[in-house]
Amino acid sequence: MIAQILATLLPVFLIAGCGTLYGRYRSPDIRGLNTLNMELFVPMLVFAVLADQQAPLQDYASLALSAAVVVLGSGLVLWPLARWLKLDLKTFLPPMMFNNSGNMGIPLIVLAFGEEALPAAVVLFIVEMLLHFSVGLYMLSPHTPLWRLLRMPIVLASLAGLAFNLGGVPLPGWLLEALDMLGGVCIPLMLFALGVRMLDIDFSDWKTGVLGAVLCPLSGLVLAAPMIVWLELSGLQAASLWVFAALPPAVLNYLVAEQYRQEPHKVASLVLIGNLGSLIVMPIVLGLVFSYQMVIPAGAG
Repeated sequence: MIAQILATLLPVFLIAGCGTLYGRYRSPDIRGLNTLNMELFVPMLVFAVLADQQAPLQDYASLALSAAVVVLGSGLVLWPLARWLKLDLKTFLPPMMFNNSGNMGIPLIVLAFGEEALPAAVVLFIVEMLLHFSVGLYMLSPHTPLWRLLRMPIVLASLAGLAFNLGGVPLPGWLLEALDMLGGVCIPLMLFALGVRMLDIDFSDWKTGVLGAVLCPLSGLVLAAPMIVWLELSGLQAASLWVFAALPPAVLNYLVAEQYRQEPHKVASLVLIGNLGSLIVMPIVLGLVFSYQMVIPAGAG
């Protein structure tokens, strides 16, 4: 069991560690890398997975609904606690809701459960991203126009992929191969960028960061459990939702807070301390998933 968990987590943290080490001495333009990733490589991955006829998306409707409940429900569940603790709701709640489904979620789910879990991981990522750039931006700036969401490459790629899949339009094998190769760049690049961002960690507001590191996965797991029972999720979908629900805050929360000048240093503490906390949380969650034999770990005979 320990070997299975380490085999899943070590590649994630080794690649992120390479980013931290490289960033310590070279100071790469990580914003430029993230822009390239979010505007090219990630949309290519999303389109390729969604358009592939081997991934019937109608089978993932319950998983998508569960993911939306986990994301939005986390904000609703933690809202009274945040008010009681007199935390700024715009600073605290978005990192608790919008988790690291890209940088950590996709690689972790694929490494844990195999390539056959990639469609589930992408569906979870798309739900989180669409909610982040609609509900999340509205939370910070209620006057943000909807057209800004529709212009995002990942949204356009998602809509196009859904149209091809649900319309039954096949893509030639050579095109899917090229898209897969381009999309394959995004997963290690996400982890590398996460590692570089770890250098920006700010411990000045560590108490809020530790609070978020506990509440973010806890609220997600509390909401995931009834959804799995109610919608009768099983196998890879149930296992993927457990991992999704336990993920730490997305790095993107820091970038958005910086853009909207919403206490970015506090958000950085929530994000980065939360990601450090995943070193403890994720082995526990994966251990429970593997021990209850929801799925056979990737690579297991």
